[in-house]
Amino acid sequence: MNPEWWHWAIAGLLLILAELAIPAFFIIWFGFGGLVVAGVLLAAPGLSLTAQLALWTVASLVMVSLWFRVFKPGLHKTRIGTADGEVIGEIGLLVGAVAPFSRGKVRFQRPVLGAEEWVCLSEAAIPAGERVRVVAVQGSFLKVTKA
Repeated sequence: MNPEWWHWAIAGLLLILAELAIPAFFIIWFGFGGLVVAGVLLAAPGLSLTAQLALWTVASLVMVSLWFRVFKPGLHKTRIGTADGEVIGEIGLLVGAVAPFSRGKVRFQRPVLGAEEWVCLSEAAIPAGERVRVVAVQGSFLKVTKA
């Protein structure tokens, strides 16, 4: 039994809707691949199951590659966590007090290394509400001093 065009249309729509539940922005391209197969079967019925699956695979992979090459050209060049030199000197607002042996939280106006709020460390006690400057990145923590 070969699937009809509407089987592929429903499967494609379900995959597109699954993207709402699993927000990876990746499943949607397989759903669009299913819609492409539905369109081809509507125009030229009678493709074998193997040809349908091959068409779905190729269409999905083409759409994924188009996403990364055409619509998001700089995405694969971004290396989060390696640009710590750009973070040094950033000024943020301390939203959680920090002391030499306890961690605090600092918030920035614009995202720094992909996040607006970071856990921070300091060599001196700084109360919440103070402006702080980033002096180093230590693993997943920012080392700060009073600005």
